[in-house]
Amino acid sequence: MLLGERPARSTVREFFESRFTPWQTVNPDGSTSGLVTGYYEPLIKGSRSASAEYRWPVHAPPSDMLTIDLADTHPDLKNLRLRGRLVDNKVLPYWSREQIEKLGPNVPADVLFWASDPIDLFFLQVQGSGQIELPDGSRARIGYADQNGHPYQSIGRWLVSQGELSLEQASMESIKKWSSDNPDRLHEMLNTNPSYVFFRELPASSDGPVGALAVPLSRERSIAVDPRYTPLGAPVFLATTYPLSTRPLNRLMLAQDTGGAIKGPVRADLFWGFGTDAGAMAGKMRQQGQMWVLLPNSDQP
Repeated sequence: MLLGERPARSTVREFFESRFTPWQTVNPDGSTSGLVTGYYEPLIKGSRSASAEYRWPVHAPPSDMLTIDLADTHPDLKNLRLRGRLVDNKVLPYWSREQIEKLGPNVPADVLFWASDPIDLFFLQVQGSGQIELPDGSRARIGYADQNGHPYQSIGRWLVSQGELSLEQASMESIKKWSSDNPDRLHEMLNTNPSYVFFRELPASSDGPVGALAVPLSRERSIAVDPRYTPLGAPVFLATTYPLSTRPLNRLMLAQDTGGAIKGPVRADLFWGFGTDAGAMAGKMRQQGQMWVLLPNSDQP
């Protein structure tokens, strides 16, 4: 059935209601609520060449990083990211964030760009894609290419555990302010997250950033999910609330992306779009929500 480029709301509703069955996602303990966070496409300042102003490398995937695929022998591990390096005929874990920073120019990876601010670069890695404003005012877009295989650890939670912020204060804006106020502890904070993301440059486009399905994400309609429980490409009805409020946000979404911190059956990361306003919404988004995956009537979960 072809709906056309801009079908009426009633047509779309009838299409899904007649052809799909909603299945609610449930946690292992039987509960139906889970965490809903937000992400966005940031804009950071950078350059194609290093200088005193632009000192922080934006790396492409390293040439010595191995990708270990155990899906054929261990199907239950098919969604596990295993990355390593070969040393004396042994496969060791790939370098952590702290080790990569200490290696500096000895990391065997091309530098795509040089960023002007390390905390902006860190959050770009957390978001997984973004745009870079070059010195001449033009922009380049980069997207996720690979990751070093280490698990993501929240620097916000680390700041809370250190007594630096309360859980309610641990937003992106508060973390940036803390970083500005405590420059001598910046690397200590960043290195508590051993995960490190590598990028690829993407063609310039007015569409959204590219997600895990290699298609552009749609503002406030795309979510990142855990593909072990929610199939990528599936329509998902998300019932949650707007950031820092009880105002309902009930909407049909598309599962089009994944993320290192998105783990579990009832877990979603809502894509808010590009720029400062989207970043403000994403940074505050930490709500509870429920999810229903829409599967074709002939399918069983």
